Formats: sequence, C-alpha cells, structure tokens
Amino acid sequence: MTDLPQIVDSHCHLDFPDFEGELPEVIARAKAAGVTRMVTICTRLRNEPAVRAIAETYPEVFYAAGTHPMSAAEEPLATLDELITLAAHPKFVGIGETGLDYHYTADSAEVQQVSLRVHVEAAQETGLPLIIHSRAADADMAQILTEGMKAKPFSCVMHCYSSGPELARQMLDLGFYLSMSGIATFPRSQDVRDIFAAAPLDRILLETDSPYLAPPPHRGRRNEPAYTALTAKTGAEVYGISVAEFAQATTANFDRLFAKAASYEAAS
Repeated sequence: MTDLPQIVDSHCHLDFPDFEGELPEVIARAKAAGVTRMVTICTRLRNEPAVRAIAETYPEVFYAAGTHPMSAAEEPLATLDELITLAAHPKFVGIGETGLDYHYTADSAEVQQVSLRVHVEAAQETGLPLIIHSRAADADMAQILTEGMKAKPFSCVMHCYSSGPELARQMLDLGFYLSMSGIATFPRSQDVRDIFAAAPLDRILLETDSPYLAPPPHRGRRNEPAYTALTAKTGAEVYGISVAEFAQATTANFDRLFAKAASYEAAS
C-alpha cells in the first residue's frame, strides 16, 4: 500500500444516505487505494453539524459547507456571518458548494445569484477557497466570479468541471482551478478530456463527487472516494504522464488551494 500514488478526493458527500452505516469501511477502502485525504461537502447548512461530525471522527476527512444552487430556493439564505463562523473550525477548509444551475432549476436563477454572491464574499473574507457547481449558466457564472475577483481577489475551484471550453479559459485566466471527476473517464466525454488537456497541470484537482458519477467499471453504481484512483489513471493519460506524477501534481495543487487542510496535516 505504501507504493501506491498518494491522492486526494477533493469533493465527496460522505453524509449522504448512500453511505449510512458504512463509513468506516468506505474510508478504509479509500486509504487502501492511496486516497490519503477527503473533503466532504455539506450542501445544506442545516446539515452542517452532521458533516462536521464526520470530519471530527476521521483524521483523513476535512469538510466544507454552503448552499447548493439547486436547493437555494428551498433553504434559508446563508449569511456572511454564518459562513465566517463556520470557517473558524480547524477542519473547515472551503466555502460551498455554491454556484448556479439553470439546467434543472432555472426558475430560481435570481436567488441562486444572490446566494452565490454571499458565498463569494465569505471566500473573500475568510481566505478559504470557493467551491463552485456550474451547469447551464456559463455567462452569469463568468460575470459574477469576474466581478468578485475585481472587487477583492479570492481562490476558487470549479468542481466536477464539465462546462464548455470558454468558461474553462475564463476561470483559468482568473487563477482558478478545475476539478476532474469520473465524468472525464466516460467513453463519450472526449470533449471534457480535451478541456483538461488544454489546461495547465498545476490547476487540476481530483474528486469523486461520490456517491455520484462512478467511473468504469463501477458506472451506474454508487461512487466512493477509493475510486479517485481510477480517475487519476485517466488524468495521467490525458497529460501523458505516469499516474504517480499526476497524483503528485494534483496533491500539490490541493495543498496550494486548500492550504488550511495542508497546514492542519503538517501540524498534526
């Protein structure tokens, strides 16, 4: 196991019912696959205590919290003070996920935009990276994030990137990161692989977004952090390097972006 490339699952949802009663085994399998750290993401702030408890229980797990755009109209609007208070926890390492999703929830576009701007401000004030979900909203996403950067710089990752090449270029120009999920491993996702191939290696993260988007040979079944290793193999092929080199690069990128997690690791 010590010879395995050491990688990070920068985005998973370990509090979801899909993992109920199985977390010790799920995390053990991740470690056995070389996944040394995981960031579990809270998508509704009322669930934050449960997500925090997972991070407090498992040394390998960190967490982030925000209001997912698809639930922005159903949840109380997050406040800047609320997010700043949450960010004081030593294992709270990111703001979100937040963002815009007009594919299923275009009717709530206005409240999604308000919510996103609150999260941008929280990232600006805390220095923690913003974790963005973006689907079918490229123009508004680019405008809001560009305006935010002009007002006060912040760091950001476009999680599970599968939007178009133009938004990718705009986000990279802002200094942001793109995160590669199991989508990049799907046979029909050559366009996504091409977008990553055109991006600098020092701006790429790995994730599962588990329990969703399991890569082959698990596609159609529950995803879990251990399968980050399968996406890493595809990433290495995209960049024409070894899995060990790709793992080393994406881990260094994670440590740079999620500096709070890296410093926690060093201190412990």
